[in-house]
Amino acid sequence: MSAGLVTFGEALASFRTSTGKLRHATTVDVGIAGTEATVAVGVSRLGARAAWTGRIGADEPGALVLTRLREEGVDTSAAVTDAHAPTGLVLRDVRSRDTNRSAFYRTGSAGTRIAPEDLREDLIAGAGVLHLSGSTAALSETADDATFTAAEIAGEAGVPVSVALDHRPALWRPEDARDTLLDLVSHADIVFARTDEARLLGFDGDADSLVAELAALGPDDVIVTQGPRGAVAEIAGARYDVPSYPVHEIDPDAADEAFVAGYLADLLAGEPADRRVRTAAACRAAAMTVPGGADSLPERGDLVDLPRQHRLARQSP
Repeated sequence: MSAGLVTFGEALASFRTSTGKLRHATTVDVGIAGTEATVAVGVSRLGARAAWTGRIGADEPGALVLTRLREEGVDTSAAVTDAHAPTGLVLRDVRSRDTNRSAFYRTGSAGTRIAPEDLREDLIAGAGVLHLSGSTAALSETADDATFTAAEIAGEAGVPVSVALDHRPALWRPEDARDTLLDLVSHADIVFARTDEARLLGFDGDADSLVAELAALGPDDVIVTQGPRGAVAEIAGARYDVPSYPVHEIDPDAADEAFVAGYLADLLAGEPADRRVRTAAACRAAAMTVPGGADSLPERGDLVDLPRQHRLARQSP
């Protein structure tokens, strides 16, 4: 594989009730989870090449993850199978449109054992973009080492490094997250952050101010999302106000990953900045109209029905 997306991180098997507590369910929806794996699926559905690398257990949940990724056209040839650790699981209870609960079972999982030796340097060096996340760096010391090693391999090869802060409070203390994420941003060419994540790093102010603070750390492209208020981006020195698309929200579970996938797919396709951020916003909106995580990610044809009346505001910073 060359000139496509390569992403490295944790992947889990997902079991989700349609409604109510798991104890009362007679059936569940089965799928996959994990930030990087979900982004890889999103990029592939939008027509770009994508590869996922990481460590998976030699068990049925692991086989499920690899089978689903391959069915989505994601290259898993560099995935490592670990015979000594299970695949992580996430169980989701869906109570209502606005309330759901997730329980992660990843202690001692294969994903937490990700290490630098799992990396395929040739795959990373031949990528069009490498995508990483803060949540993988939070899993363990070896996962942290692998995340930064991957960024360094890409940097030495001239491959753009994309980073989603993807802060998960359950995984680490705020002070540990802050130091690691600041370091990760300094290794990145493209950064995606929610406003709360940017403020975790010690920055303050509105989205415009947060974008400026993050851009000062070195990335060329910085996108700060604001949920239903859209996003603000600074790309190659130009500032963009990105509107959100009004849709009937059903499930926001994969909204952030859909946004990232839309941006990276258009980047790989050589689209200009204004098209990239508009596609990202459209993918986020489309994903929220469908229940499920990776299953909710849109294809190109799913974006044509979204409202077109919003004009993208572009201004110099």
